[in-house]
Amino acid sequence: MIRTLLLRGMLVGVVAGLLTFAFARVTGEPQVERAIAFETSHDHDHDDSPEPVSRATQRTFGLLTGVVAYGASIGGLFGLAFAAAIGRIGVKEPRALSLLLAAVGYTAIVLVPQLKYPANPPAVGNPDTIGTRTAAYFLLIAFSIAATVLSLQLSRRFVTRFGSWNGNLLAIAVFLLIMLPVSCFLPKIDEVPADFPASLLWRFRIAAFEIQAVLWASQGLFFGWLTQRSLLRSRL
Repeated sequence: MIRTLLLRGMLVGVVAGLLTFAFARVTGEPQVERAIAFETSHDHDHDDSPEPVSRATQRTFGLLTGVVAYGASIGGLFGLAFAAAIGRIGVKEPRALSLLLAAVGYTAIVLVPQLKYPANPPAVGNPDTIGTRTAAYFLLIAFSIAATVLSLQLSRRFVTRFGSWNGNLLAIAVFLLIMLPVSCFLPKIDEVPADFPASLLWRFRIAAFEIQAVLWASQGLFFGWLTQRSLLRSRL
C-alpha cells in the first residue's frame, strides 16, 4: 500500500507540476522579467558576456524541469504522509484527508516560512549573504514541519479530552508557541534596495504564494480523487 501511495503521489506531483508551470508562466515570469529589467538598468558594471544558461531556456525548459521535479518530490512525500496519516487523525474519507494534508503542507512548508523570509525577485538580495539566508530559510522550514507534526499528534489527545473545537485550537496554539519564538530568534533579513518598485515586489511575492498554492491544491485534489476512486473499486 505504501509503495502504491508513493508512486501515486509522485505521478500526481508531475501533473501538478505541469499545471503549476503553466500558471507560473502567466503570473510569475512577467514579474521576473520586470525585475531583471530593473536590475539591468541599475547595474552600471553589467557584464555583456553570454550567460551559461540563456534567459529563454530558464523561463521555458529550465522552469518546466525544475517545477516538475519539485512537484514529483513533493508528491512522493505527500504519498508517504498520507500513508502515515490515514486512520490516525480522525479523517476517514480519502478526499478530505488529502485536502487536509495539502492545506497543512502548504501552511508548514510555504506560508509560515515565507511570512518570515518572503520570496525575492532578481535585483533583491546581497550575494554575500546567500549562505546565511538559505540556511535560515531551511532551518525555519525544518522547525515548521516538526512543530506541525507535534501539533497534529497532540491534537488527537486534546480532541479526546477537550472536544473537537477546543482540542484543535489548543493544537494550533502549540504550533504558534513553538514557531513565534523560533521566528523571532532567526535573523531578520531585509535587503530590498530603497529604489526597488514596491508594486513589483508585492506582485512577485503574491505570485510566489499563488504558484505554490496551485501546486499544493492540485496535489490534494487529484491525489484524493484517485485514492477515493481506487478505494471504491476495491469494494466492488
